[in-house]
Amino acid sequence: MEIVHTSVMKEEALQYLRPDDGDTLLLDGTLGEGGHCEAFLSRFPRLRAVGVDADPLILERACLRLRPYGERFKGFHAWTDEFLRDYPLDERPDRILLDLGISVFHYSRSGRGFSFGADEPLDMRLCSSGGESAADILASRDEKTLADIFFTLGGERYSRRIARGVVRRRVEKHIGIAKDFAEIVWKAVPASYRYGRLHPATRCFLALRIAVNLELERLDRMLPAALDILPEGGRLGVICFHSLEDGRVKRYFREKASEGLCRLVTRKAVMPSAEECEGNPPSRSARLRVAEKTAAGGEGVA
Repeated sequence: MEIVHTSVMKEEALQYLRPDDGDTLLLDGTLGEGGHCEAFLSRFPRLRAVGVDADPLILERACLRLRPYGERFKGFHAWTDEFLRDYPLDERPDRILLDLGISVFHYSRSGRGFSFGADEPLDMRLCSSGGESAADILASRDEKTLADIFFTLGGERYSRRIARGVVRRRVEKHIGIAKDFAEIVWKAVPASYRYGRLHPATRCFLALRIAVNLELERLDRMLPAALDILPEGGRLGVICFHSLEDGRVKRYFREKASEGLCRLVTRKAVMPSAEECEGNPPSRSARLRVAEKTAAGGEGVA
């Protein structure tokens, strides 16, 4: 099987989440193609792993990749926040890893319009069996709400102009293809803005993806649920890729540390090495934070 995505900060994750002893359970809450899981299972022969992903297609790929590890790995199809909330296993994980990035597989192979150059349906749902698509949001939200989405979730400075362009275009034609939305953004922004370091549609596509998959709301539920099911001494590591995510993780960890419920294993965010950034460009924006549970802090899992 061809592996499309290169997992970021694998060595750092292995360093900070290494098991205290061999017989440890790792929960990979954002499994993707299974790169982090494979690294842990190969490095620590007695470790066992559970992987969770909302996308059944990429979960199938990961399970195929990890099949050589037999009963040491088990995969689950679920949204991670819901899996943690209704934790179905009798055994608590000793280590939890949440890699919040989107896999390269989704951009290049999913056919769901994650890339602004794609002639694909503007879907962006990680789990396409329910919820609103990106096209649904563009079709149903008023101009102000769209502008707020682009500005708040994507940091797009020309959010109002772009929202106005969306509303005008959808009167004429349904905006259902990724490259058509990218064209609307291109035409809405000033000419001087079109040839910068980033394609002018980059921030709007990010904002739509976050909105479609409720990524920030799910993260806000994941963090306390993950800390809750950890035993004392268990560690939670989170890899973020933009400031909205990283700010939430930073604030949550500091708040719980001040309450005596965890200690900050990483006082500051750990960044990828220069070598990794050069060899794997998507890693450049990655930040890893790790906390260790120090008190019961909740009902936990029986």
